[in-house]
Amino acid sequence: MSHADFVHLRNHSAYSLSQGAIRIPELVSLAAKNGMPAVALTDSGNLFGALEFSLYCRSNGVQPIVGCQISLPPRSTKPGAMSEPLVVLARNEEGLANLQILSSEGFLNGDPADPSVAVDFLCQHAAGLFLLTGGNRGPINKLILEEQKSEAQALLSRLEEAFRGNIAVELNRLGEAGEQEVESILIPMADQMDIPLVATNECFFPKPEMHEAHDALLCIAQGRTIAEEDRWHVSPQAWFKTPAEMRAVFHDLPEACDNTLIIAQKCAVAACTRKPLLPICPKVREGSTEEETLRAMAWEGLEKRLEAINADEEKRKLYSERLQVELDIIARMGFPGYFLIVADFIQWAKAHDIPVGPGRGSGAGSLVAYALTITDIDPIPFGLLFERFLNPERVSMPDFDIDFCQDRRDEVIRYVREEYGGSRVAQIITFGKLQAKAAVRDVGRVLGLPYGMVNRVAELIPNNPAKPVSLSDAIEGEPRLQEMRDSDESLKRLMEIALQLEGLYRHASTHAAGVVIGDRELVELVPLYRDPKSDMLVTQYNMKYVEQAGLVKFDFLGLTTLTILKRGLDFLKEQGIIVDLSRIPLDDTKTFEMLAKGDTAGVFQFEGAGMRDMLKQMAASRLEDLIAGVSLYRPGPMANIPDYCRRKHGEPWEPPHEEIRDILEETYGIMVYQEQVMQIAQKMAGYSLGGADLLRRAMGKKIAAEMEKQRAIFTEGATARGIPQEKAVEVFDLMARFADYGFNKSHAAAYALVSYQTAWMKANHPVAFLAGCMSLAREKTDKLAALCQEARRMKIPVLPVDINKSLADFSIETLEDGRQGIRYALSAIKRVGAAAMQSVVASRGDRPFQDLTDFAERCDPKSLNKIQLESLAKAGAFDSLLKERHIVFSSADILLRRAQARAQEQQMGQAGLFGGAGQEREILRLNEGRPWPDFERLSLEASAIGFHMSAHPLDAYRSVLRRLGVTPSNALENAAKTGTTRVKIAGCVVDRKERPTRTGKKMAWVNLSDSGGGCEVTLFSETLTSCRDLLVAGQAILVTAELKVDGDALRITAQNVMDLEVAAAAERSEIRVWLKEDASLPDLASLLEEVQGGFGRVKLLPSVEETQDVEISIPGHYRVTPRLAERLRTLRGVEKALQV
Repeated sequence: MSHADFVHLRNHSAYSLSQGAIRIPELVSLAAKNGMPAVALTDSGNLFGALEFSLYCRSNGVQPIVGCQISLPPRSTKPGAMSEPLVVLARNEEGLANLQILSSEGFLNGDPADPSVAVDFLCQHAAGLFLLTGGNRGPINKLILEEQKSEAQALLSRLEEAFRGNIAVELNRLGEAGEQEVESILIPMADQMDIPLVATNECFFPKPEMHEAHDALLCIAQGRTIAEEDRWHVSPQAWFKTPAEMRAVFHDLPEACDNTLIIAQKCAVAACTRKPLLPICPKVREGSTEEETLRAMAWEGLEKRLEAINADEEKRKLYSERLQVELDIIARMGFPGYFLIVADFIQWAKAHDIPVGPGRGSGAGSLVAYALTITDIDPIPFGLLFERFLNPERVSMPDFDIDFCQDRRDEVIRYVREEYGGSRVAQIITFGKLQAKAAVRDVGRVLGLPYGMVNRVAELIPNNPAKPVSLSDAIEGEPRLQEMRDSDESLKRLMEIALQLEGLYRHASTHAAGVVIGDRELVELVPLYRDPKSDMLVTQYNMKYVEQAGLVKFDFLGLTTLTILKRGLDFLKEQGIIVDLSRIPLDDTKTFEMLAKGDTAGVFQFEGAGMRDMLKQMAASRLEDLIAGVSLYRPGPMANIPDYCRRKHGEPWEPPHEEIRDILEETYGIMVYQEQVMQIAQKMAGYSLGGADLLRRAMGKKIAAEMEKQRAIFTEGATARGIPQEKAVEVFDLMARFADYGFNKSHAAAYALVSYQTAWMKANHPVAFLAGCMSLAREKTDKLAALCQEARRMKIPVLPVDINKSLADFSIETLEDGRQGIRYALSAIKRVGAAAMQSVVASRGDRPFQDLTDFAERCDPKSLNKIQLESLAKAGAFDSLLKERHIVFSSADILLRRAQARAQEQQMGQAGLFGGAGQEREILRLNEGRPWPDFERLSLEASAIGFHMSAHPLDAYRSVLRRLGVTPSNALENAAKTGTTRVKIAGCVVDRKERPTRTGKKMAWVNLSDSGGGCEVTLFSETLTSCRDLLVAGQAILVTAELKVDGDALRITAQNVMDLEVAAAAERSEIRVWLKEDASLPDLASLLEEVQGGFGRVKLLPSVEETQDVEISIPGHYRVTPRLAERLRTLRGVEKALQV
């Protein structure tokens, strides 16, 4: 097939974020389909897709031209002035290196939102590059349009001199204003300077019918609507035209099209892949190699580990043999440096009291890692396999994932930067895609559709961040979306545009954990980016391609649980209690008794209702149970949980073959771990552990040819050991089925150890542990509510927020009776901010505030504002100074004015208008404000704290709940044990979690709180659909539920849900109202008129001070509720109102 006679040299892929709409596979496919021998990638300022593009081109027989749109800075300082693009294409390796430098410069020393480089810098790095002048938006054309011909000629001359003939004047014919006028000057100018012309189309989208969708994409990025004219538009012609179409556009200038082929021939270089490039670890011992240093450190580390467990000779021999084998494999595969680098930064972290997780992933199976303190779980007693981490029969980089304390992870990365040099260490870029729900909302906005209409569509798209549902799948699976599309043209247009934009890249950010360390300056290996929120370098290639470019990734993960444990240990240290979690007993009775009861709120990995039920059924009694639990509680293996539990409690079991009984004994005959597959292959069929790991991978991938090959090897090996062929095939097939859901035991064991540590802390030091949990949940009010509920269940007092006793963070206080309680944090109140609360605590110092005047005069007015003071008042923080919260709330301005006046005085050095030393202070006159009835006070408290603390709204419903026959949450278990199967429960919604069922419907778990604690209620699809609007935080509801005891677990399933206020109004009850002489009867009549139509009665009585015993029953029936009683109490002349 002959090649086409045109090559597109200017194309914006989806990596031109929120500008380009051509995906890289599509770009390469279009070039191949049109017979083009080559195609260029020239994204806006970046090389994000350069390596991906090069690899796609190679695999599709198209020559890649790696380029970039490099812009010069705006010539005007006026707001909104934009940089002006040129296009540079790499001709050779030197050009590719300069291209990386230019692109990196734009981000590192320019504005990441509009990267640009100075013309001097561009000219200094012109070697190996070919330059196009930028077309309609480029600086040459712009200068000509502005009638600055001589300046245009001067710039063109300078560029021609720098690029030494590797330059072409770029022509666009996109139907844009001024094109012909510019051409009439530019073409003669190019001819005069002997610079060739080149035709480009600056493609932004793949086909003409996508113009409207692309225009919507531009609007999304600009925050504009399609109807607005004064914004950046791209020509409807900016699509990937065929060679014939381009030739037709430039029919009068065929040489401009010919030159695309000449330039393509000059630019035959691609971004390349490399083998891993590891830096030399700075900690290699003097006079030693990396391998010698690793061996010495590993043997020294192992000796310390063995001394700690008083190992006997037999154990020493076992460990020494294993260490020798691992060290030999590491050396043979060339990875001593990798282990030294990881060991160095982990040892530094531990030396600086930064918590590090015991391990993560398959790396926990390495004894060398354990000896170097990279991990803190001994792989030998738990049967963890080194070959699962590093397989000598399959060369690939080892990959340690390391968990650090969330708060101090950045310190470790900073150490690595200092150790290796800031120019050699970078984070890794990631790209956020336009997902279905967001695409619908954004497109709806730019089309100017009503919010409600768009929201109805968006709400029908399932929300599953872990596995996002595509818009096409959502439409296919939801008849209501199909009906909307087919019945409304505007919604059809909305969906059609959203379908075209879905999946395009929207923004760049940094990977949560990945860091690369280079053996040289990173810009020599990959292009670099700068995250505006950080001073650290970022690679322009994402995780997949940065590793293919030769950089080695190290994962620095932040694990909140480690921070929780650290906070808990710090609380204990303040009390003189020192705990080393690496030395706690792993068979603590108190811990396993707590776990077996399912009391796991706050316990890492085991908080969910399903996990709690599993622990109860299992009666977990050893760390191996937790390891199995972590592995089994997943879709697929979950079906084996009942078998595991029954067998643990004594049910007999038989292995598939006696030869492997010892391998399956730990899990009662159930294959749970990938390591068990490897051990079975080794023992039954004579595989090496490396070969067994290849078998495990083959089973996981389910490639038919490879499976047949492995089946033959396994069967042959097993029969050679005297195992019947039928039994060998049976075991192989069993292993193959298991491979669908087998779990990495090394990872499960390491994380189960973290779970055990959190459980141990909770069982043995519950106050410190829960205070640590609360400290990390300061901004998550639903989590805080659950933790406070758990503290009360455990009889641990949660002390209210107090301006004189609370710290900015949660703290532990000793009460008068000797018990410990958790004092609520000032910074956990909404809308106050941690920095402001730290300032308040610093102002308080060791002297409590005497009153509100004292508070105002001692606090820094720069740290506080009205909203913060109001939030503190609503939360009850000032109750110890003044109980009337409404007065404090109404006086926020007065307090601030006094604080500002006092600060001004001190600045001027005056003795004080409001009293100084030896003078009587002028006490503030506060606003009285409107008193807050109880329900309002509690509602405002909940709005500031996130839940109810000083009292519970259900307290006012006691008599109603009695009449309704409601069972308190703390009595549900006993009710179930005595055979009750149907109950009524009342509570305020704390939180709601929904998830899809197997049939695609939704079910939910709702946490309710009442005066005695709380409970979790399950709602299946029909019930959930009928009451979803009621399941919002703070709503008081009445639930008719079914109780069921499943083993030790109590299951509460809702049958019906209703508003508690509505339920109360339906009861036959009575309100008695005591009136004074000045009572406003018209106000009373007006209020009662609002609540007519219920079943209750209202009776009026004279003031209790009067001797007359008169009782007047008001005619009619009313909706009598606690809220009505409260409203009555606010009326003038009402002494009291009681519901009876």
